[in-house]
Amino acid sequence: MKTVNDINFKSKRALIRVDFNVPLDENFNVTDDTRMVAAKPTILKILEDGGSCILMSHLGRPKNRESEFSLQHIVKPLSNILGVQVKFVDDCIGEKVENAVADLKSGEILLLENLRYYEEETKGDSAFAEKLSKLGDIYVNDAFGTAHRAHASTAIIAEFFPENKCFGLLLASEIENVKKVLETNEKPVTAIIGGAKVSSKITIIENILDKIDHLIIGGGMAFTFIKAQGGKIGSSLVE
Repeated sequence: MKTVNDINFKSKRALIRVDFNVPLDENFNVTDDTRMVAAKPTILKILEDGGSCILMSHLGRPKNRESEFSLQHIVKPLSNILGVQVKFVDDCIGEKVENAVADLKSGEILLLENLRYYEEETKGDSAFAEKLSKLGDIYVNDAFGTAHRAHASTAIIAEFFPENKCFGLLLASEIENVKKVLETNEKPVTAIIGGAKVSSKITIIENILDKIDHLIIGGGMAFTFIKAQGGKIGSSLVE
């Protein structure tokens, strides 16, 4: 498993898929910056090598281009966390973005606009992934929260970097932790799975059932299981 520690990013543009899907209050202030802080080691390693960073992320589930889902809201807090002024471009593909990337110097960071402003992202569109891929020299996946999704910026884009791709430090660490749990000889093993949708977790559930002794379902997805067992869930989310 190759990570950013195995690569020298000097004079290279690192195209990094991060997970900055953070909660915002009514004034668009970040109320929990855990995910941004978690990406810091990967980003700083690349900058210390003498490379530059192009950050890709989604925020929420926009239906169009609602301003409330713009990643511009997180530029200031992200800059404070990293100790580097983060540049921002209000799109993620196109000439404007390509020009911003071309102007990027070693040691600088550019944050792209919300990937989900394009429906091609969640559809895993190959043409969209290819456009994104042209923005960087090396692809880095450090978005553990979206690692289970076959989206354009995660699974699909990696195909356009047959050699120049690696895991970020956060994702590599989480994968190692999962492996330790699944490969342990200690019994019993209990897994806890949460989130809003069962459909996006069903493959994970199927793959771990023969490796665990107990499974606890929490979060919004629990309502689907409750309803399937004949329970009452009112107007709660169900699939």
